[in-house]
Amino acid sequence: MALPRVIPVLLLRKKGLVKTIHFRDSRYVGDPFNAVKIFNEKEVDELVVLDIDAAREKRDPSYDYLKEIASECFMPLAYGGGVKTIDQIKKLIQSGIEKIVINTEALANPVFVEEACKQFGSSTIIGAMDVKKNIWGTRKVYQHRDAKALSHDPIDYARKLEQLGVGEIFVNSVDRDGTRQGYDHDLIAGITAQVGVPVIACGGCSGLDDIKKAVRESGAKAAAAGSFFVFHGKHQAVLITYPSYESLREIFV
Repeated sequence: MALPRVIPVLLLRKKGLVKTIHFRDSRYVGDPFNAVKIFNEKEVDELVVLDIDAAREKRDPSYDYLKEIASECFMPLAYGGGVKTIDQIKKLIQSGIEKIVINTEALANPVFVEEACKQFGSSTIIGAMDVKKNIWGTRKVYQHRDAKALSHDPIDYARKLEQLGVGEIFVNSVDRDGTRQGYDHDLIAGITAQVGVPVIACGGCSGLDDIKKAVRESGAKAAAAGSFFVFHGKHQAVLITYPSYESLREIFV
């Protein structure tokens, strides 16, 4: 039987992989091709690759490098980072990318997201948001490029992304990023209760029970994580891994 998707998220910086804490303090964790090879062997459901510098540096995605990664990838591959034109999406799809994650440009130019959904289909476009609590403890949509919290309420913004036509909404908690302290379940539950498209939970995954809670209790259709799949043990040694089908079946069935 098909189980809820459990998705590794790889952060691309230049030609290496890094992992961050609270979107800062990046640590090198290895070569993307090695990670893809291991995830192939583990029969991962889906893979998300995010170029975390592309939007800030105002540059195009690295098409040739992404094409190399996609050619080694046996599972559906999604990419995000610096995507702001229809032509870029065409090139990414030609490079072997199956889903496009749009974050920064969705905030600046929502009409672009709407047009992308019309041209490539909702199933190709993932609307993404980063969420961070402000100094008053209120969750707000966070813009990674300029490193600042905006005025947008996450639930209202999720509704807007759905109205624009996205097929999924990727919700990442900045406050939980890299902490392994658990997903922001209140945030995820609040959004899933208000939108009809699948929500992907990300940020802070602490383990299989946390993934189960994100899906069974908070309503996410998929659970994504970074540190959970690349670090191991109390000393946070780098070890690319993924739970077995049997382990996932045990928590979901």
